[in-house]
Amino acid sequence: MYFMTTKLYGIPNCDTVKKARTWLAENGIEYEFVDFKKSPPSHELIREWLEAVPLEILLNKRGTTWRKLTDEQKAGAENQDAAVELMVQQPSIIKRPVLVHNGHRVCGFAEDVYEDAFKS
Repeated sequence: MYFMTTKLYGIPNCDTVKKARTWLAENGIEYEFVDFKKSPPSHELIREWLEAVPLEILLNKRGTTWRKLTDEQKAGAENQDAAVELMVQQPSIIKRPVLVHNGHRVCGFAEDVYEDAFKS
């Protein structure tokens, strides 16, 4: 028998990740939590996310990690390959959390979006 694994990627102390984890627990959904700090995502994994999540959403340009980048790094991130490399090197720049469930790849947390992901 095959069971689909639900994975939630993020940083434990992130408020949005905490909201997502609370929602999953309240809805009785088992999942594997992957801490970006301990297990940074690979180039391949980020490219997989980008098949469903636009770069403009996955790359968090509103956080402190983005603000600390050089102008050269920020300009380079307009290129998808450079942006992927940047996200591998500095996973804190990825919008959190990233939920992977049953073919769905969702970035951020919105209750209605999570409900839709778990309907199928």
